[in-house]
Amino acid sequence: MVKKRKFSIRKFILFLIVLIILIIVIFIGLYKFNTLAVSSTSKEVEFTVEEGSSYYTLADSLKEKELIKSAFFYKVYLKLHAPAKLTVGTYELNQNMNVGQIVGTLGNDNNSDSNRVKLTFREGLNVNQMASVISRKTDIKPEEFINKVKDEAYIDSLKSKYWFITDDVKNPEIYYDLEGYLFPDTYILEKDEVNLDNILTKILDNTLQKLEPLKAQIESSGYTVHQILTLASLVELEAVTDEDRAKVAGVFYNRLNDGWSLGSDVTTYYAAGKLMTERLTTKDLTACNGYNTRCTSMKGLPVGPIDNPSLSAIKAAINPEISDYYYFVADSDKKVYFTRNADEHTNIINELKEAGKWIG
Repeated sequence: MVKKRKFSIRKFILFLIVLIILIIVIFIGLYKFNTLAVSSTSKEVEFTVEEGSSYYTLADSLKEKELIKSAFFYKVYLKLHAPAKLTVGTYELNQNMNVGQIVGTLGNDNNSDSNRVKLTFREGLNVNQMASVISRKTDIKPEEFINKVKDEAYIDSLKSKYWFITDDVKNPEIYYDLEGYLFPDTYILEKDEVNLDNILTKILDNTLQKLEPLKAQIESSGYTVHQILTLASLVELEAVTDEDRAKVAGVFYNRLNDGWSLGSDVTTYYAAGKLMTERLTTKDLTACNGYNTRCTSMKGLPVGPIDNPSLSAIKAAINPEISDYYYFVADSDKKVYFTRNADEHTNIINELKEAGKWIG
């Protein structure tokens, strides 16, 4: 009886060992499969790493954009490896890249060529944020860039070269004259040509290239290029998709045409000099200045752009979707809901609160 019990125990232990080995083999197989490229076909996908992100917080976004097969096994990969420091910026990733290649790209400081400097400005960055990007990649201090983009003599020298820079940028209430005019993109410079004039020339030449095909539409819109860029900068931060941006622009135009306040929180953040992750105070919301459209006495557009918008946002500002919507609100998933009146707007907000998707 004792021998049988010992035999049974040995069999059970052997079974457990085999089971554990089998589980490990299966796990390794799943790990290898799920860290392979999503596709063997080349398909580029633009992917943005924002300030405050980590490799782990990017998992869901990478999965949504179909750049990785599994968020779980992506995180397992991170546990098993020690990736380089994550770099803020916009990347061109590809669905034929495996997890290791994606992580390696996101950890690349984009300066692998020792003779070049690569500056990547994502859509919606403001002058202060662009100054931070430049200071991280060059010896140029943030205050040097900031002072340059509001230097009156420098701005005057640009007006004869770029048709889109007018005296509108010299309004004394504007924080930074060139805010909104610095097209978000990736710029590569030889190390020996890295200085403020060359950086800004590359950026403004690109802005010219992007705006030139839209010049006739802007001129026939009834709005100045400064007003279009100002509206586009609000649209940039209020919506993500092209469809939503056109609708948001339409809401703003409805409010402008009827003499309403735009009531956009993103202008309040800019006016107060706060990040959008910070909480707005009552004082912030009620402060009246050239930017804060939440101020009850302020009608119309802000005095100038609040960030540097994408081509998508600019096109939305030129060609808004006509509707009878006067309100919109986004949930925690960045889905935008459009409504016609205050009651509908309030109902949507209450529904989002109940669903745990309210970000107000």
